[in-house]
Amino acid sequence: MRTGIIAAFIILAGTVGAAQAADPQPQLTVKVAQLTLATALKMAAAALEDCRKTGYSVAVTVVDRDGATQVSERDTLAAPVALKISFEKAFTSAMFQSKGTDLEKFPGRGALGSADAGLLFAGGSVPINVGGFIYGAIGVSGTPSGALDEQCAQAGLDAVSDDLAMQ
Repeated sequence: MRTGIIAAFIILAGTVGAAQAADPQPQLTVKVAQLTLATALKMAAAALEDCRKTGYSVAVTVVDRDGATQVSERDTLAAPVALKISFEKAFTSAMFQSKGTDLEKFPGRGALGSADAGLLFAGGSVPINVGGFIYGAIGVSGTPSGALDEQCAQAGLDAVSDDLAMQ
């Protein structure tokens, strides 16, 4: 009789254990990738330097995945309004995880852009998405075109992408 009780207990314990394994505890937190200040500064400096090489003074903004500013820099001769524009480009790129030149073609850009949500559907930004991690975006303003702004933003991303991929 005692052997039967022990066997029943083992079977019951195995059933409960299997049920617990099939229904794991729900995840209570989320881990997100975040750039360090040093990394964001390195990106901004590389973007500024790339634009300087072509003779342009620009503003650069790096935002995190939520669109919050991590770094915002304006070159000596860049127009003050370029700071706001570089932020809006970076913010929009982070929210839609797309390059600014791709967002220029976004069908809903007129309605969303006029909603005063800080969105700017224009070339000059790239999302920071490396190794499957979404970090945010970098936006540049101050060259004669969004395509040139975007080349500088890409140079900023390129300056850190290998290091980010190694993490």
